[in-house]
Amino acid sequence: MLYCALSNEVPEEPVVSPVSGLIFERRLIEKYVAENGVDPINGKDLNLDQLIAVRTQSSKPNAPSSTSIPSILKDLQDEYDTVMLNTFSLKQHLQVTRSELSHGLYQHDAACRKVAKLAKEAAAAKEALALLKPQVGTAPTNIPQPALAEAGGMAMQPDEQAGITEDIIQKLQEKATVLTQERKKRGRSVPEDLLTQDTIKSFQTLASHPGLHSASIPGILALDIHGADTSKVITGGADKNATVFNKDTEQIVAILKGHTKKITRVIYHPTEDIVMTASPDTTIRVWNVNTSQTSLLMRTHDAPVTGLSLHPTGDYLLSSSLDHCWAFSDIRSGLLLTKVAGQGSQPLTTAQFHPDGLIFGTGTIDSQVKIWDLKEQSNVANFPGHSGPITAISFSENGYYLATAAEDSCVKLWDLRKLKNFKTLQLDESYEVKDICFDQSGTYLAVCGSDVRIYVCKQWVELKTFNDHTAAVTAVRFGRNAEFIASVSMDRSLKLYGNNK
Repeated sequence: MLYCALSNEVPEEPVVSPVSGLIFERRLIEKYVAENGVDPINGKDLNLDQLIAVRTQSSKPNAPSSTSIPSILKDLQDEYDTVMLNTFSLKQHLQVTRSELSHGLYQHDAACRKVAKLAKEAAAAKEALALLKPQVGTAPTNIPQPALAEAGGMAMQPDEQAGITEDIIQKLQEKATVLTQERKKRGRSVPEDLLTQDTIKSFQTLASHPGLHSASIPGILALDIHGADTSKVITGGADKNATVFNKDTEQIVAILKGHTKKITRVIYHPTEDIVMTASPDTTIRVWNVNTSQTSLLMRTHDAPVTGLSLHPTGDYLLSSSLDHCWAFSDIRSGLLLTKVAGQGSQPLTTAQFHPDGLIFGTGTIDSQVKIWDLKEQSNVANFPGHSGPITAISFSENGYYLATAAEDSCVKLWDLRKLKNFKTLQLDESYEVKDICFDQSGTYLAVCGSDVRIYVCKQWVELKTFNDHTAAVTAVRFGRNAEFIASVSMDRSLKLYGNNK
């Protein structure tokens, strides 16, 4: 092209061979046909008259002004400027397109979040409908209609108390008699399979499970272990969910969703796959672990539920609340049997059955520990001495000792026979006791707050301390025969301690 521009020569017209259908330069194809008489491609006969000229628009010769070097450079500069302007325009267009795409992606993300929220609300509405359906027509015989009110609907409070009948009292008395006889048979002997003090001293952290509850709302607030199958653990979280976890397979068995506020108390039934949970949303739920569904929703209190304890029969539930009352309910039927507020009572912070089940203890917000007779529904003893709200109480399996803790950095031990405090475990000044628990033999006592501490009963000396949690420890429990210890914390983890051997 440059040669043509400088010489002002016009290229010769091309021609088409009708034999092969290809285009050739006229001068070359004429010379070849004159010598050979055939098409150079397929070798078929071809003469010069058969060639077809290809008509093209003849290009005008460049103006003389474009043939000089300065003119060519100017043309190149103009072409460069045009390319740069086009590039700038393309970049501007790209920037606008990116902005529009980013806006579209944000809109799509917002739409997805809205759809997810609506789907969650729809699922909650379906659950509410499933629980409300039995109220239309004939209610199931095992679930009373008041117990079926869902959290999202109207709060249906039990208007009547069924009362603790003579049959129930007889059942409670028979169970207490059996348990007392069994305790006497055991006497002062220690279970053969109970781990020794030296073994517990050698305990180490066996596992840590931080993924049981939501990471966006950190904190596990409650813990319990299945009595028959100690591989199953139930935890209650600040994320409003309860999680059933198998520590042996390290798998989540069920996630129980339904409470509208955090779960502060959990109980695993000792012989059945049933879980009970309580929350500041004023409700108590009984769950079927196999189906992960609420089988009973009980509204026995008018304020946050602060304590739960299962009767040794496995059929009745004790609960306490900031509404100043404790309640005794049937977990099979959902019936409220009795609800009591003592004279001059204060908001209750915790509740726990005695191992025999005929008496129980409650803690109050004004530092009082009260002992109640279940059959008479009366306050039979008071244990003053703490300062600050009572945070936890625990009865020893021997039936004689009661451990209590409050917001005063100490644990007090009480003798139920003499009704007096015989030992005080003074902790660090800033130590906030969140939970206390005797093992099933009454040999060891666990205390948790900023760490987990294990004490030997009778001598009341500290045996072992675990400092692995990175936040306040909220609950602690012993496995069968103290073969392991479990704890949960505000650091969102469940930790298991034991012997590696």
